[in-house]
Amino acid sequence: MAKSRVTVIDIARAAGVSKSTVSLVLQGSSLVGDATRAKVSSVMRELGYVYNRGAANLRQSGSKSMIVGVVVNDLTNSFFAELAVGVDVVVQSAGFVQFLSNTSESLDRQREVIASMREHGISGLILSPSRGTEAADLKPLVAAGIPVVVAVRNVPGAKVSSVASDNREGIFAAVKHLVSLGHRRIAFLGGFRDTAVFSERLEGYRAAAVACGLNLDDELIVDSAPSRAGGAEAINRALAISNGPTGAVCFNDAVAFGACDGLRAKGLEPGRDFAVVGFDDVIEAKTAVPALTTISVDPQGMGRRAAQLLLKQISAGKAEAETIVSSVRLVVRESCGASKDANAGEGRV
Repeated sequence: MAKSRVTVIDIARAAGVSKSTVSLVLQGSSLVGDATRAKVSSVMRELGYVYNRGAANLRQSGSKSMIVGVVVNDLTNSFFAELAVGVDVVVQSAGFVQFLSNTSESLDRQREVIASMREHGISGLILSPSRGTEAADLKPLVAAGIPVVVAVRNVPGAKVSSVASDNREGIFAAVKHLVSLGHRRIAFLGGFRDTAVFSERLEGYRAAAVACGLNLDDELIVDSAPSRAGGAEAINRALAISNGPTGAVCFNDAVAFGACDGLRAKGLEPGRDFAVVGFDDVIEAKTAVPALTTISVDPQGMGRRAAQLLLKQISAGKAEAETIVSSVRLVVRESCGASKDANAGEGRV
């Protein structure tokens, strides 16, 4: 059951003023003196009051909020742009609009934009959380009865719905594929170690290494920012390893593109001199040179599923937590060194 929210009446009682005075402060009215305004504002901060602008407008119009918040951790990664497109297709067809914001992995920014979205009366929230997000960060939303769907990254202990890909099996398939091409020294490149996605993908890497009879060498696990620049940095470190790798599975496609950049900077050609496999299958993967072998998770499809789940909860008027883990598939292209004929072997894992 949702906990009761702090009301204007609570603020008025704590500040020793009338309800109408509090309302005037919220409206920014010049009829309220500076000292009274400061006192009321201080009480609101102490009690954690969130002014719902959207709800105030809706009370006047008698309508229901048709706004869905979408907050992602890195909009510079085309994966999240594609995910947002998938969300938009679904919410728009249902008559909603999405309020999109990027946090750039900042927890403070995430808190600010979520607070702003609550002020504007969002009906629900789709969140790809910043690093370090904890269940406590989502608790106020749950307590207020606002449906939340976490996408891509899970938040342990949070009583919210989630949509993610099968990270473990995806990397398992990538490693197995490189082994089938003759590679025995395979690196795992990119990603932040303090995220659940990194742990799940690393688990798949290690499980595949054991299943394929490879020696587990932690030196071949090279973490970095999950970006193109991070991928270039990671491949440089990997190539400096004594008895280094001949191929790599990458945390995501952005890291894979960066790894290809780093290889070329050293006079090595991806797919010919070194095998590269990504994860995501963003739009650019197919048109890259060489075309990127990757694990396809269908970013737009993930966005559509997240939006459908959120709208179902909004329509039901309750937020019962559900978990969706999407299957993935290996898409074989040229960056791994396989022949073009190998594309016929693409399959779901």
